[in-house]
Amino acid sequence: MASMRDIKRRKGSIQSTQQITKAMKLVSTVKLQKARSRAEQSNPYFNYMYQTVTSMLARSGNMNHPYLKAGNSQKKAIIAIASNRGLAGGYNANIVKLITSSEIAKEEAQIYIIGRKAKEALVRKGYEMKEDYSDVIEAPTYGDASMICKEVLGAFTRGEIGEIYLAYTHFKNTVSHEPTLMKLLPIEFDEAEIKEAESNVLMNYEPNEEEALDLIIPKYMTSLFYGALVEAVASENGARMQAMDSATSNADEMISDLTLKYNRARQGSITQELTEIIAGAEAIS
Repeated sequence: MASMRDIKRRKGSIQSTQQITKAMKLVSTVKLQKARSRAEQSNPYFNYMYQTVTSMLARSGNMNHPYLKAGNSQKKAIIAIASNRGLAGGYNANIVKLITSSEIAKEEAQIYIIGRKAKEALVRKGYEMKEDYSDVIEAPTYGDASMICKEVLGAFTRGEIGEIYLAYTHFKNTVSHEPTLMKLLPIEFDEAEIKEAESNVLMNYEPNEEEALDLIIPKYMTSLFYGALVEAVASENGARMQAMDSATSNADEMISDLTLKYNRARQGSITQELTEIIAGAEAIS
C-alpha cells in the first residue's frame, strides 16, 4: 500500500494537471464558438457551389475538358487537413486512418499535408509528402486556399497526378465530427443527377465551354477546399474541448479516489498510534 506521502504527492500532481486541462478546455471553447460561427455562415455557400457546379456539368453533355477526366498518371493527390497540435482526442489519428484505410494505394498517393501531427504519422507509415502547408491551419484564409489549389491544379494539368482528393473532418455539431474523403477532380456525378440532367435542356456556354470551365472549376475547387479548412478548424477545437472535458472529469475521479485512500491511510496511522500508546501504558502498569 502506498504511503500517505506518496498519495499526497500524486494527488497534488493530478490537481496540477487538472488545472491545465481546465484552462485548455476554456480556450478551446472560446475558439470553437468563433470557428463554429464561421463554419455555419460559410457552409450554405460552399454546399450551394458544389450542387450548382455538379448540376451544371451534368447538364453539359459529353465535354472533352482536362478537368472532367482522369489524367494519365497513376499518382493521386490527397490534400489532407489535420492539426499542428495534439491533445484533441482521435482528431488527427482519424484523418491518418481515413487515408491509410482508403482504396488509394500508398505507392500512388502524393500527400499535400496541412497539419504536422498527421504528417509525422503518415511519414512513419511510408507516405510521400509532396508539399507541407501546415502553417495555413493556424488562421486559414480564402487566399491560402486559392494558392494551394492553384499549385495542385497545376500538377493535375501538367499530368503529374491523375486524380485529386480532399481528406478533412466534417463539422456536424459541437460533439459530432466526421472524417471525410472527397474526390475533387475529375468531378463525378451520382445517378440521380444524371437522370435529372437527361430530362432537362443541355447547358450552353458563352463564349465557349473550355474558357468557362477554366474559370469555374478552379473557383469550385477553391471554394470546397476553403469550406473544408473552416470546418476542420471547428472540428479540431470541438474535439480538443471534448478531450479536455473528459480529462478533467477523469482527474476529478482520480482525486476523489486518492482522497479516500489518503483518509483511510491517515485513519490507519492514527489507529496504530493509539494502539501503541495503549499497549505501552498497559506494559508500564
